[in-house]
Amino acid sequence: MITDVQNQQKQSSVSSLASESGNAGQGPGDRIPFWGRVSGRRGYQALVDFLFASERRQFALLAGIPFIWVLTQHLGPVLQMLYVSFLDAYPVAVGAQTHLTLKHYLLFFEESVYRMPFLRTMTYSFALTFATLVIVYPVAYFLARHVKRQNQLAFLLLLLIPFWVGEIVRTFAIMILLGNNGAVNLLLKSLGFIDRPIPFMYTGFSVSFGVIYLTSLYMLLPLYSALEKIPASYSEAASDLGAGAWTRFRRVTLPLSYEGVASGCTLVFLMSTGFYAAPVLLGGPSTTVFAETIAGFFHVAGDRWPTGAAFACILFLASLTITALFMKFMGRLSSRGRR
Repeated sequence: MITDVQNQQKQSSVSSLASESGNAGQGPGDRIPFWGRVSGRRGYQALVDFLFASERRQFALLAGIPFIWVLTQHLGPVLQMLYVSFLDAYPVAVGAQTHLTLKHYLLFFEESVYRMPFLRTMTYSFALTFATLVIVYPVAYFLARHVKRQNQLAFLLLLLIPFWVGEIVRTFAIMILLGNNGAVNLLLKSLGFIDRPIPFMYTGFSVSFGVIYLTSLYMLLPLYSALEKIPASYSEAASDLGAGAWTRFRRVTLPLSYEGVASGCTLVFLMSTGFYAAPVLLGGPSTTVFAETIAGFFHVAGDRWPTGAAFACILFLASLTITALFMKFMGRLSSRGRR
């Protein structure tokens, strides 16, 4: 009997000590966090079960925020600009009434002074896109096929370093490079090729040089991605069949890289049509592009904003139409090259 009482006392003492030690170890840091308490409530569980009950609800939840962002931050301004282009006056004065009109679009077709910058922009964009492709394709080919895979990332980082700064800074760097006392003229003068500086600046050459430099990265990455995916065994098989270097490139490498060519040319063309800072800083009166003409309508006071909006819509629709036709053509060319 005495032994049973002693055992009960020992058990009670041990349990009390365990409870005390447990309470002592539970400090402020061991409390359940806020989100842990929220996730344990029935309302939260019911909401989660409702939102993730089906794949459609999951898709709507994941795509809802990006869709709202695209609608408000991308399509919204474009639709607003389209609406303004049909107004007879904007900004609207207090108490005034506005009417819809097509006169701003008709002005583009009636005045040749507005058509010339548009045609110059399209000519520049086509020529510079092709020139960028010709210049950058060998770089992408060398990087994808002749540089060791473990060193390709380092080469890419070296090529990306100049693009870590803004467009304006890089444009000013081009101005310093091509100026009368710039590096190009100083080098040519030191080599004895020229006696006086060559006026590179404020010409079509300076604008072309600047646009190619500013858009080269957007051509390089798609081309590198496409060329890097082509197995080397394809070229080796063509070589075993007696194909030379040019034949292997024309019949194997180039057709398999059409997707990269299409993506790079599309990006460069669309960027070239909308460039504003580079033509303003590097060009002159003879190199005025359509973006400068559009900006001029927004820089003046009065009711010229609808005209600028209409011209911007014309440039936007023309660029998209040309891009769609080009992508369709490249799609057919790519499918034909794979056969």
